[in-house]
Amino acid sequence: MSTSHAPTVLVVEDDRQASDLLAEILGERGMRVVQAFTGPDGIRLAHQERPDLVLLDLMLPFKSGDEVLRAIRCESQVPVLVVSARETTRTKIDLLNLGADDYITKPFDVDEVVARVEAALRRSQGAPLVRTLHRVGAIELDEQAWTVSVDGHPLELTATEFGLLTALVRDPRIVHPKARLYAQVWGDESGYDERIVNAHMHNLRRKIREAADLDPVKTVWGIGYTLRD
Repeated sequence: MSTSHAPTVLVVEDDRQASDLLAEILGERGMRVVQAFTGPDGIRLAHQERPDLVLLDLMLPFKSGDEVLRAIRCESQVPVLVVSARETTRTKIDLLNLGADDYITKPFDVDEVVARVEAALRRSQGAPLVRTLHRVGAIELDEQAWTVSVDGHPLELTATEFGLLTALVRDPRIVHPKARLYAQVWGDESGYDERIVNAHMHNLRRKIREAADLDPVKTVWGIGYTLRD
């Protein structure tokens, strides 16, 4: 992750007009913007710049956005927001399962993009000043250090997955409705989509099972999720 005060945003978009617009509006918000116009350049700059967030188009020259996302996730849990004209439900769910944090449909609203970017940055950079360590059953989560282990096995989580698990461990004895989880993690109730919560929770549970052969997250059908000790 970038160590400069201003967050670095990597925009991977082959449409130069759209890329320049995103660079302009994010720059006005005090962000440092790096632009890539092809898939391979996106992968190279993600590795080289270590951005705080990536805005990723899907239709890119030489390597698709899906391939870029896979490459980024092989080495980083940086928030990735997909910006694309492909808006089928299957496409969105597939990308969320690949590790995308959010999905913005083209043509995009400038204010919506800024709000989603700022919310994602808050999720990834908003660790508390006072150390908060949670232990629930086999889970140990440190909010300040941004570390999680399950039964002693460390987990590598995206900012969104970390936010979901943090919400659960803060109040482990209650059932968390999906809409409330969305409001807590994404910071905006108006964009609530149950499928987004489900997809990220699916990824979180898969990572826990792969690390420790445990599944402490319980689905309460028709409502949301809770933790089992």
